[in-house]
Amino acid sequence: MEWSDEGIILGVRRHGETSAIVELFTPGHGRHLGLVRGGRSRRMQIVLQPGNSVRATWRARLDEHLGAFAIEPAVSRAATLMESQLALYGYATLAAHLRLLPERDPHPELYMRFLDAVPLLADPQEGPQTIVRFELALLADLGFGLDLTECASTGERQDLVFVSPRSGRAVSRQAGTPYADRLLALPDFLRLEGAPAGPEEVAAGFALTGHFLQRHVFGARRIDLPPERDRLIRRLRS
Repeated sequence: MEWSDEGIILGVRRHGETSAIVELFTPGHGRHLGLVRGGRSRRMQIVLQPGNSVRATWRARLDEHLGAFAIEPAVSRAATLMESQLALYGYATLAAHLRLLPERDPHPELYMRFLDAVPLLADPQEGPQTIVRFELALLADLGFGLDLTECASTGERQDLVFVSPRSGRAVSRQAGTPYADRLLALPDFLRLEGAPAGPEEVAAGFALTGHFLQRHVFGARRIDLPPERDRLIRRLRS
């Protein structure tokens, strides 16, 4: 068995004295692990860092085997990520989300979103809102997408400011104001291109996606949301 693909390194762990097991996220083969012989050498340690893009060839005798990667560097981002605590928390959050996906199951749209998100994580303006949008895309990919296009009660497409915590559908200001204490806020930046995304709007976005991630994904598996996500949100509020 053999294939070649591009990929972004999610994580690395040591294996024996000289090798490493590398976890990649690829467009054509999903989240995939493989052994890199000599992966702990000085040259390869620079390449095998979370956030870096690589070209990988995977080989194994049988498809169900761990197999081995031959890896070549493509784009180095690890140094930039390590310079920013915000970026490190953001990357760890995204990687934890991607580990929810079945191994070796392709998710090309999520891959492209991930590829676009990683360079923005160190930006205190763009990074957090990009993570919120990624979480919305993840929910949709897992079959729990939110409908933010029209009011669940009236069918209106304007002035949508709430989301029902039960149905995941948008609610207009007029229909939702009497029940505002029971609804989730819908920040404009998740609906309108170019809408501002200040700290309050981003916090509302994280509250929105966090509710549905906990309800449908993490809670259903009896695991907690990534602690790095909480640290990221606290950092944004400080």
